[in-house]
Amino acid sequence: MTTIPLNLGLTPVRRKPFGGRSLDEVVTGLTEEIRELYTADQVPWVIGYSGGKDSTAVLQLVWMALKDLPADQRTKTVHVISTDTLVENPVVAAWVSASLSTMRESAQAQGLPIVPHRLTPEIKDTFWVNLLGRGYPAPRPKFRWCTERLKIKPSNSFIRSVVAAHGEAIMVLGIRKTESQARARAMEKHEKRRVRDRLSPNANLPNSLVYSPVEDWTNDDVWEFLMQKANPWGYNNQDLLTMYQGASSDGECPLVVDSTTPSCGSSRFGCWTCTLVEEDKSMSAMIQNDEEKEWMTPLLELRNKLDAPFEEYEEGDDIPPNRKVGDPRPDKPARDFRRMNGKVMLFNDDAIHGPYLQSFREDWLKELLQAQTWIRAHAPEHVQNIELITLEELHEIRRIWVFDKHEVEDNLPQIYQDATGEPFPGGPLDEQLVMGSDEMDVLKKVCDGDELHYDMVRELLAVERKYRTMARRSGLFQALEQAVQKGYYEDREDALEFATRKKKWQDDIAENLTFDDENELDAPA
Repeated sequence: MTTIPLNLGLTPVRRKPFGGRSLDEVVTGLTEEIRELYTADQVPWVIGYSGGKDSTAVLQLVWMALKDLPADQRTKTVHVISTDTLVENPVVAAWVSASLSTMRESAQAQGLPIVPHRLTPEIKDTFWVNLLGRGYPAPRPKFRWCTERLKIKPSNSFIRSVVAAHGEAIMVLGIRKTESQARARAMEKHEKRRVRDRLSPNANLPNSLVYSPVEDWTNDDVWEFLMQKANPWGYNNQDLLTMYQGASSDGECPLVVDSTTPSCGSSRFGCWTCTLVEEDKSMSAMIQNDEEKEWMTPLLELRNKLDAPFEEYEEGDDIPPNRKVGDPRPDKPARDFRRMNGKVMLFNDDAIHGPYLQSFREDWLKELLQAQTWIRAHAPEHVQNIELITLEELHEIRRIWVFDKHEVEDNLPQIYQDATGEPFPGGPLDEQLVMGSDEMDVLKKVCDGDELHYDMVRELLAVERKYRTMARRSGLFQALEQAVQKGYYEDREDALEFATRKKKWQDDIAENLTFDDENELDAPA
């Protein structure tokens, strides 16, 4: 049987790389531009490097340009900064760490003023200290507390230090207009305010300019460049392509294709704990495409628990208008009905829930440590020293639990030992606590399951311990009063009823105030 192809009058469209220009022509033009900008002044450069394709392409262009400069013209440092959030995808984190090490050695061997820096957030800002320690809810689009703390603050702090030392800095970034419409609009807006050709102002950091050499490239342009031009610091770009392929659900990573074919650019790497997306597609694809990466399964499972820790809505449930059967329920059962300061605040006649409860934070810490222990025992050799949570973070979480949240049972060392089989490498806090764990067990039995009153008495004891050694005990009675106000409810319903009555009382007073009453209330004492 002969198959006759149908001619529908459609011509397959293949986009030419770089708008029809040759790769050598494009690279020659950009490297000349980079050399011209680099030698124009003594302002240091800061390159943002994530280990992904765009930042690799930009760093490679700068490296190639500087290599062709005479040694006496390489007069200023090019800082390469990579921000490790400490919860990066482990495969990508290992790739970036090894790349920075190779980069440092190659720059020294080639006599280039390129200095790589691995930046990390301060301990008080890390993901686990905030989620497990303070009890912050898993990040959501309307409560995106993670990006500022984990990524922006470390890089901005470094850039400000460069500006403080030199008066100015030029940031070289791998941002591209084709990444998204929002990115394109933002870049076009800053283009209008350029103070020098190709240098845009930075809206967030004074005295810093942004240079984006690949701003007009597409995903396929980036891959065409990386596959055709060897990595100058000795890393293998083919391995980078393989990593992107592994993070795509179909394992495919085409280069120059028609406009309907997805590119590797859709493989987005980020934090493995990220709950701002519905699912971690890149990690799921890595596990699916490579048996050697199945060790990441416990991470994916824990991430999904953080994202939807409760059962799904079922037929017959009281489902809100913006939800449907099968959607995960809100995480309210895992969170205190009081805010971080202990107050009950209302929205649509319900409490605005606050931090995660002690039991959930302790359970998630145990699962995290169990995952780390399992991976160290079963993963390939190159990741057997993986550290999902650092000892510094554990010490800070312990401090927050005991001294800020008054969870004086001090359960973290026992959780650590149960999960890892090893004693916790930290000294005892017994001499600093008003009561030991045995006494707290007795107190819990006396309270007979009344968690609110147990928490209140526990906090009162902690407040007394705090002020006991002070020469002046100013503020003691206020602190005791706040502890009582935080815990004098019978239960959540009692707290809601009280807050509703209070709000109604305040609304009634405001409604009945006359003009003279308002003036009198606003008048100085």
